[in-house]
Amino acid sequence: MTELKSIKLLAGNGGHAVTRARIEEMFDTVISSPEDVAKMQADERAQIRAIASLFIPVDAALIDLLPNLEIISSFGVGYDHIDAQHAAKKNVVVTHTPSVLDDEVADTTVGLLLNTVRELYHAEQYLRENRWESEGNYPLSSLSMRNRTIGIFGLGRIGRTIAKRLSGFDVAIHYHSRNPVDGVDFTYYSSLEEMAEAVDTLISVVPGTAATHHAINANILKLLGSRGVLVNVGRGPVVDEEALIAALKDGTIAAAGLDVFEEEPKVPQALREMKNVSLLPHVASASQDTRNAMGALVIDNLEAWFKTGQAKTPTPETAHIKSSKA
Repeated sequence: MTELKSIKLLAGNGGHAVTRARIEEMFDTVISSPEDVAKMQADERAQIRAIASLFIPVDAALIDLLPNLEIISSFGVGYDHIDAQHAAKKNVVVTHTPSVLDDEVADTTVGLLLNTVRELYHAEQYLRENRWESEGNYPLSSLSMRNRTIGIFGLGRIGRTIAKRLSGFDVAIHYHSRNPVDGVDFTYYSSLEEMAEAVDTLISVVPGTAATHHAINANILKLLGSRGVLVNVGRGPVVDEEALIAALKDGTIAAAGLDVFEEEPKVPQALREMKNVSLLPHVASASQDTRNAMGALVIDNLEAWFKTGQAKTPTPETAHIKSSKA
């Protein structure tokens, strides 16, 4: 059986501190940025067999610098910061952390939607500023959850969990994914355009890929209508941010709730100044319990790979890869 402490692993300075500390205890860990890896001697790079990607980007160039790399264990369900297709070509398995964050993200999504339509943040600020006492009741919210028709863009594990939560709100639920999902009663649309025309509330849960880049554009927002609400908890680049700002300003849609943005942590000033948006700093899964569970799965994948030759939760692109050195 492989002794884990003998395995040289690359990790970055940032990321989840608890996970990074455990990794440093278990592996011969090299703390370095991707830029600094290129400055290493060839024999140093050749010793690295694993990467713990705690939010550090892993592109094709970095993968090519590590000739004996076997596994990239990523922290998060989304892995658009990793070139998984190139990793597959190099026989490198990529893992992520699905399932363990589904409930947390779904809870946050419902909270963000409620906060957006009922203006709860602004109502709380009104109270904190003593305006309730000095000016009277907070104005009635123009939006509500009543009689809404919700479309979920991406009915994967998280999307299905969101739908389960929302089913208790007595709202109609539709969805668009690449293919219909077996075992669900929600209405399926083969195109995002068709679904946007049928709903007034769009929740985006899809990952950031070339196919989803700016999938939610001016046309999709227009189809939602003037009562429309957009909630994005997937990836920022899925939404054309400039088109969204214009749609919010001119009343093409009514409101938006955003946990992710195109160029995080930068958030356009226009969005920060709008009252008809609810903004969160990418915290959908950010509870200690959930992040600890995600970190544990990062480590479980590394341990399983080097002890059994097979990762626990590989990405689809690399699910076929098995270790020959276990």
